[in-house]
Amino acid sequence: MASAAGLALVATPLVVISGASADDSSGDLATSPVAKHKKKKLNTLDLQLLSFNDFHGHLEANDSPQAPLPADTPPVGGVEYLASHVDALRSNQPRTTLTVAAGDLIGGSTFLSGLFQDQPSIEAMNALGLDVSSVGNHEFDEGTDELLRMVNGGCQDSGCFKDADGNDIPYEGADFDYLAANVLKRDTRKPLLPGTTVRKIKGVKVGFIGMTLEATPTLVNPAGVSSVRFKDEVQTANRASRRLQARGIDTIVVLLHEGGYQTGGYSACEGISDPILTIAQKLRHRIDAVVTGHTHQPYVCKIDDPRGDKRLVTSAASYGQVLTETHLIINKKTGDVLRKRSHAVNRLVTRDIPKNRAETNLIRFWSALAEPLAARVVGTVAEDITGSSSSCRCEETPMGDTVADAILFGTSAPADGGAQIAFMNTGGVRAELLVDAILNGEDPGEVTYAEAYAVSPFNNLLVTVDMTGQQIVDVLNQQYQDIEDRGSRKMLSLGVSEGFAYDWEWDGQAPAPNTQPSGPGHVVPGSLTLDGQPMSLDATYRVGTLNFLADGGDSFTAFEGATNRLGGPEDLANLVDFLGANPGLTAPQDRVNGL
Repeated sequence: MASAAGLALVATPLVVISGASADDSSGDLATSPVAKHKKKKLNTLDLQLLSFNDFHGHLEANDSPQAPLPADTPPVGGVEYLASHVDALRSNQPRTTLTVAAGDLIGGSTFLSGLFQDQPSIEAMNALGLDVSSVGNHEFDEGTDELLRMVNGGCQDSGCFKDADGNDIPYEGADFDYLAANVLKRDTRKPLLPGTTVRKIKGVKVGFIGMTLEATPTLVNPAGVSSVRFKDEVQTANRASRRLQARGIDTIVVLLHEGGYQTGGYSACEGISDPILTIAQKLRHRIDAVVTGHTHQPYVCKIDDPRGDKRLVTSAASYGQVLTETHLIINKKTGDVLRKRSHAVNRLVTRDIPKNRAETNLIRFWSALAEPLAARVVGTVAEDITGSSSSCRCEETPMGDTVADAILFGTSAPADGGAQIAFMNTGGVRAELLVDAILNGEDPGEVTYAEAYAVSPFNNLLVTVDMTGQQIVDVLNQQYQDIEDRGSRKMLSLGVSEGFAYDWEWDGQAPAPNTQPSGPGHVVPGSLTLDGQPMSLDATYRVGTLNFLADGGDSFTAFEGATNRLGGPEDLANLVDFLGANPGLTAPQDRVNGL
């Protein structure tokens, strides 16, 4: 366990939250005229909440600082260090600390965790001493049945994972409370998981309400969540808070997997945006603090509640790289949070303190088992398929088109979205598939699971949307954008799927191969074809892509006008299925003339 002295390594000035009115039952108590010159000392509890969100199975300490953390941020993250920072802060208040999270602990995970269905991540959270977490949208990536298994324990229908001696590895599920107040079973209208939990700290009952964002069905495969409904976050939290209050619980914290964006430092709150701004403003006054996530942003905010009083709303970025330290000062007699005296700060999870030994042992155990699994052959290639993000992202590449083909493969069936066309961002294609690349002792041409993972390591989700021909043209024209967001890469090409083609022309001289163009270009009007037939600008087509692009990533904002969005599987799992279904894969011919 790290000593409390280790905290000096991440010392950050506390952000003091103020603004509660004197007659506010959740603020400081008013001083009566009789006692004007002598305040009565309150019997208070300092409840320390340590919180994080969007961990996404990032067990190993090998990530670079994730945006929006500054580029000069020191190395941060890794569960061994996250646990040590939690230990150090917890040691200051061992009996008055709770550790909580706001969802997406699993799903969209790294190779080590995802390879074992995220069981290592749940075990890591158990070892860390997590008390309570809400679910996030990624907890539903593989459907409600798998989520319940992750919570309750047990092996998959296909059996347990095996240790080095071939014995079953028992999986006992989560030791912490996983909450899903706004996820109701369709048949019974009861929560899929508990919606609230109560912890008693030195005589004070603290209630937690856990929820995911209402839009979760648009972010995951709809078949996996067809048995449940996702309800409005504000209505759910307000209703649950009334029920807690009726039970005599006056200290209430919401753990919500939804967030916003701000432009300041990682403990700031500059221009905090919707949806969390509006949600926070509508949550009942009796809710004392809101721990959020989903947008992977760090912030410590004070947002007006419906009475106009300031309330803490926090988020801790992603991947275990930031840890929020919140102190709720509670009147033990009334259970009211004294908002003027409560405060919070975001701390970097630096790697310059000792590792947590239990987490290190856990990583070593699963890493040893992962090595042979990484060598599993999932497909074959008959020739090199080249072009990745490490080369110029300004051109059509065989690898980009291959991944687009894989997306079409996973979204074309009517039950999977009925896609006719698929797009892939070249920057998301992180590796090539080469015949003579031998990484795990495989034969030439064989593609291992680790190689597939290297191509698609981001764990994006496949989605399908309706787009008109004109909207497709608008997206393609956004491949070139002379805007600040693009930095030095003004041209970012899109891989396109088999059967779709178009012509591209440059406004000036065409760039040399593998060279960023100096001027704009555009789609040749009337050149779009699908299966050899001209496409209509007014007709509607079904398009498959990644949630990253569908959400406007890489400044492809024209995708945001698409409608009828349905979620699908994770991109890596889909790529593995595609490789298995297409042995002897060859490099596709060009589908874009002039790019």
